[in-house]
Parts: sequence; structure tokens; C-alpha cells
Amino acid sequence: MALEITDATFEETVLNSDKPVLVDFWAAWCGPCRMVGPIIEQISSEYEGKAVVGKVDVDANQEFAAKYGVRNIPTVLVFQNGEVVGRQVGVAPKNAYTDAIDSLL
Repeated sequence: MALEITDATFEETVLNSDKPVLVDFWAAWCGPCRMVGPIIEQISSEYEGKAVVGKVDVDANQEFAAKYGVRNIPTVLVFQNGEVVGRQVGVAPKNAYTDAIDSLL
């Protein structure tokens, strides 16, 4: 299960992580987000212990979505050492996300 990340937990969970972090910025009303959701859940299971995989509901948590220029959803950002090292906007195949994590492991 992907972590639910909020504005309150973003810094600790994402920016201070010693592992690669994949963050899915999404919203419940977003059709394409519902297509990406199951992929993110699969990745969360497969990379447990190796990477942090989480989701940010942009309707409830706008601070970091704004900070990282998330204007379209779904947007998936990959972080390493607190820095954005990958960005995927829109629906992409699973390997687009896993390749980004694998390159950091």
C-alpha cells in the first residue's frame, strides 16, 4: 500500500528519506489518476524496503504540489536526497516509473 503523504509529512517522508522516493500527485476526481493508482500500488509492494512510494492528494494538500510546479495530474515525481530527479506527467507504463527508481538503487 502506497503511503499517504500530506503537506505535514512531506518533508520528513520525502525530503529527508535516505531511499529513493516516488510520489504520485493525484485527485479522486481525476480519471487518468485512477489508471495510474493500481500501478503505483504494485510498485509500492515490489519496492518495499528499497524505496518509498507515496501519494499526495492535491485537493487536500496543495503546498508541495505548488512548490514543485504540479499543474497537471497525475504527475509522478522521483526524489533522491531531497531533490527531484525524475518527472512523469500523465499516464505512463509501469516501467517508466520502475526504471526511474531502478536507476537510483
